[in-house]
Parts: sequence; C-alpha cells; structure tokens
Amino acid sequence: MHPMLNIAVRAARNAGNVIARAFEDLDKVEAEQKGLNDFVTNVDRDAERAIVATIQKAYPKHTIIGEECGTITGEHDEFQWIIDPLDGTTNFMKGIPHFAVSIALQIKGKIEHGVIYDPIRNELFSASRGAGVQLNGYRIRVGNKRDLKGTVLATGFPFKQRQHMEPYMAIFAELFNDVADMRRAGSAALDLAYVAAGRLDGFWEIGLKPWDIAAGELMVREAGGLVSDFVGGHGQLTSGNIVAGAPKVTASIVSKMRAHLTESLKR
Repeated sequence: MHPMLNIAVRAARNAGNVIARAFEDLDKVEAEQKGLNDFVTNVDRDAERAIVATIQKAYPKHTIIGEECGTITGEHDEFQWIIDPLDGTTNFMKGIPHFAVSIALQIKGKIEHGVIYDPIRNELFSASRGAGVQLNGYRIRVGNKRDLKGTVLATGFPFKQRQHMEPYMAIFAELFNDVADMRRAGSAALDLAYVAAGRLDGFWEIGLKPWDIAAGELMVREAGGLVSDFVGGHGQLTSGNIVAGAPKVTASIVSKMRAHLTESLKR
C-alpha cells in the first residue's frame, strides 16, 4: 500500500472509532443546524479532529480541506487532503446505520488516493490512481450492465437546493421508466463506493461538495467505471453535479438527462 494511502486508512479508522462509539449512545450527541436542512454534530467535529491529527502527524505541511474545519493551508499546498468526517450525518442522528468517513488526497490537481470507511459494517474501500480499488483487501469492479434495462441506480434528493426539484423529478421520472429500481440511502460517498463494488449500477446527484465525491469518484474510475457531470464533461468536482457508473450506464443516464437540464444544471 502506498504510504499516503496508508495514512488515509489510519485516519479513516481513527475517525470511524469515534463515530462508532458515539453511535452506541446517541442521546449524548449534540446537534446544531448550520444551514437549510443541514446539520452538524459534535461527533462530526470530533471525527474530523481525529483525521486532521492523523494527517498532520505524518504530513504536517500538507493542506487539509474539510467539511467542518474549512481549509487549513499548508506549506506544501500541492498536496490537498479532502475530507468528510461523517457523510450521512442525518442517518447517524436518526440511528440509521448507513454513513461513512471519506478521505481523498489530491496532488497537483489530481485525485491520487481515496478511502471510504463504513465503521458500522467495517467495510474499507480504498483506491490509488492506476492501482485499482479494493474492499477490505479484495479487488472490486463496476457492474457489467450495457444499458439501463435491469439496473438499480442510486440518487440523492436536492434537499439543500430545492429550486432544482422540478428538473430533478423530471430526470427521475425519465430514468425510472427504464431501470429496475432506484435507491436513496443518504450517503453519497457510500453510493459511489457501492457503484465501484458493483452493488449499484449507477449514481447521480445534484449539488454535492468536493468532500462528498472526491474519494468515490476515484474509486469508480479505478473500478472500470465512468464519472462525469450532467453534460458528459469533467466539471463534477466544481459543479457538484455528478453521474457515475459502468461506462454505458453513465452515458445512458447523461443522454436521458439532456432534455430536462436547466442552464444552471449544465454548468
């Protein structure tokens, strides 16, 4: 394992331990609202501190970009750790055991390493550019679907950006006519990891943040899949609008979306 990926794994497990302990006694979790339908807990912050401490112990001069801590600029800014300490906070708060830690390392603008860790199922997804992706040490691949027929897709509702509900529902209806079923589980990081593992055939969502998708995007690609924005380009980390899946599934989703995209969703 690459030394930097090894640090990402260690950081993810340290954060996962914080989260798993707190999940056993949710009555002690303190939550506050930081935006429309957007919550943060003391556990998010404690898990993030565990990640930051682990990274800084090994690489004190690297930059860290976190959902809660913002940007901690390091002397060697070409190395940027993009972290989400608890993706699926609402699930966690409600006692739904589906959430994950997501950590990616971007070097000179390219995502090189990524880890997504589900502390409840003890499932560790890890990837390095050019070296494939693994689940608990075993190589995984995207599914082999060649079109939308019989597929199971994942998505997330634009609950923070409800101005997009009309085009979102139009896209949902368009896709639902062709697929076997849809899933909305509440963690984009795990959705992408599941696509990489072939558990889901594809995924699409509006308005995500870089820390939601950086590690998962790398995993889907390393598992043989394709990741794009809504117009088939490469702007998903900037726009937050992402489509991922086996190559032909991704292409089919993008094609079906086209007629329903507003100008803002094309960016």
